[in-house]
Amino acid sequence: MKFIMSIDCGTTSERCMIFDHQLNIKAVSQREFRQIYPKAGWVEQDPGDIWETLLFVCRDAMAKAGIGAEAIAAVGIANQRETTIVWNRYTGEPVMNAIVWQCRRTASEAEKLKSGGYSEKIKLKTGLVPDAYFSSTKLKWILESDEIIRKSAENGELLFGTVDSWVIWKLTGGKIHATDYTNASRTMLFNIQDFNWDDDLLRTFAIPKSMMPSVHSSSGYFGETEDVVFGKPIPIMGAAGDQQAALFGQCCFEPGQVKNTYGTGGFLLMNTGKRPVFSSGGLLTTISCGNGGEPGYALEGSVFIAGAAIQWLRDELGIIENAAQSEELAMSVEDTSGCYFVPAFTGLGAPYWDQSARGAILGLTRGVGRSHIVRAALEAIAFQTEDILEVMRKDSGINISRLAIDGGAAQNNFLASFQSDISDVEIIRPSCVETTALGAAFLAGIGCGFWKDLDEVMGYCKADRTFTPSMSISKRSRFLSGWHDAVKRVLCN
Repeated sequence: MKFIMSIDCGTTSERCMIFDHQLNIKAVSQREFRQIYPKAGWVEQDPGDIWETLLFVCRDAMAKAGIGAEAIAAVGIANQRETTIVWNRYTGEPVMNAIVWQCRRTASEAEKLKSGGYSEKIKLKTGLVPDAYFSSTKLKWILESDEIIRKSAENGELLFGTVDSWVIWKLTGGKIHATDYTNASRTMLFNIQDFNWDDDLLRTFAIPKSMMPSVHSSSGYFGETEDVVFGKPIPIMGAAGDQQAALFGQCCFEPGQVKNTYGTGGFLLMNTGKRPVFSSGGLLTTISCGNGGEPGYALEGSVFIAGAAIQWLRDELGIIENAAQSEELAMSVEDTSGCYFVPAFTGLGAPYWDQSARGAILGLTRGVGRSHIVRAALEAIAFQTEDILEVMRKDSGINISRLAIDGGAAQNNFLASFQSDISDVEIIRPSCVETTALGAAFLAGIGCGFWKDLDEVMGYCKADRTFTPSMSISKRSRFLSGWHDAVKRVLCN
């Protein structure tokens, strides 16, 4: 019997899952790694920690499954996107810590791009908006941080990569410097219409082209793991950014299909097929995994604070003991008693894009208790999601009737039910909510022939539960009006 190894290189942890042909999970291993905060708003990781943690979870999963490398048909990789790593192509040593996607140190550089009139050019070339979120300003910052680093880059001695490129390079013993289209599209350096590194943007950010990885389809051959890694070589047959991997793992293979990952933040992606849809409402246009792993397109909207709002209630306010308790408390009251929670702890993402907005709880009266606040926090996750869905409807011209959900907060039945009501859509929760890992597994398995096609894959995917809307139009309208009024009160732009 053969298996697929799926590696999920997350923001705070690494996870390895081993799937059999029927998508049964043979083994799982997960371990957190260190987060580094040198200054307020700065977030870093040690690339060595990323690699050592990945190596541990992969070997541990294999040991738990009781299998060796010869039993693994292929490896698939999903990864945190935009995080930027630079290393020496000869020694393999990183020049400094990775700058994580959450890091805001280059916010002023992004603002310069906006004020300099680069927004429209960047949007048309990359589908993105100038923001510190993406890799280009981070890479520019690294090259400008030290004269020796700049000179080494210009001499062709340094390589750039997002996390997928770094781990592929390490897994293959430094033989392969590559990425896939989905990760390349998140750098703000890749032209999503001609599928190449954009020379004009590389010049704008003063980045030598010699640093850039080769770009491949998400499903296909990325090289073999070095013998010493797992004992025998295993082909790496799939790679994708985590959110695009989750879209694929949710079997959103057709244009108009949408998924939302409720994690620390919320990430909505709509498959738009073979044509890029450029948003007029603040969404991003990004490359997705096409049906055979070839590049397609998606619209993406990001909710900065989703599950993190529930963590805040637990860790900072202490009004819940664990995340699961939020469902019980939310369902213990009929409504929020007029209370709205806008969790703009780090600003607001799409469709507002206001980095200066800050969180607030509004409509407080003497009758508001902890259950109402907890319910308001869960409703806020759904409201933010609906804001993005509404823009997707307008931008694409497609009426969204179903939403596939995953991520930790997707297990919350109150949230799933309220999302169905407030968005007037059917909510599908899969039996396996680890859809990022599933997507990486699908890409690798299809790439190596482990599964013959998408129809076979879909035959193994089952829904855990379906939620259908029951809220009246007038009630939905009243709730949304109250939410939008609350958001207006925290906006600074």
